[in-house]
Amino acid sequence: MNKKILFIPLAAFLLLVLVFAVQLVRNSDGDDPTKLESVLVGKPVPNFHLEDLAEPGKLYDQSIFKGEPMLLNVWATWCPTCYSEHQYLNELAGQGVKIIGLDYKDQRDKAVNWLNKLGNPYLISLYDGNGMLGLDLGVYGAPETFFIDANGIIRYRHIGDVNPTNWKKTLQPIYEQMKAEAKS
Repeated sequence: MNKKILFIPLAAFLLLVLVFAVQLVRNSDGDDPTKLESVLVGKPVPNFHLEDLAEPGKLYDQSIFKGEPMLLNVWATWCPTCYSEHQYLNELAGQGVKIIGLDYKDQRDKAVNWLNKLGNPYLISLYDGNGMLGLDLGVYGAPETFFIDANGIIRYRHIGDVNPTNWKKTLQPIYEQMKAEAKS
């Protein structure tokens, strides 16, 4: 038997190890493989006409995002992570952070009860029962939070819960920068 044939499996194994090592290094240089970029970053909030969650018939459109920076928080009662982030959103609202809620693919009565029971951090609660605005925003699920500047332009998309750690490290500086830009 030819000795070269015995080295083929070893060479294939080493090549596979090299491919994995390159991929690990590529993902450790700051690229977050779980981060989903939004094609809407840098663009206006999509046009919409949605009802208020608690007041059916009261309509809102994209103009609610003009005038001052705010967050658009996509949430639902069926989302356990939304439940865990809700208390912190109440704290942020108490500190003056402007938040609009988008109740996504949910049952209106359950969502209203949720806010009545857990507190309402939202200046306005939009009802997106069929998920069309969520679809236009590219929402994959809840929670997701969009940072929208005073001109109604989406500046950042955060997937997952907003919590004290990611707020201090990443999200608060973005919000504070949008506020500073709105004043100038």
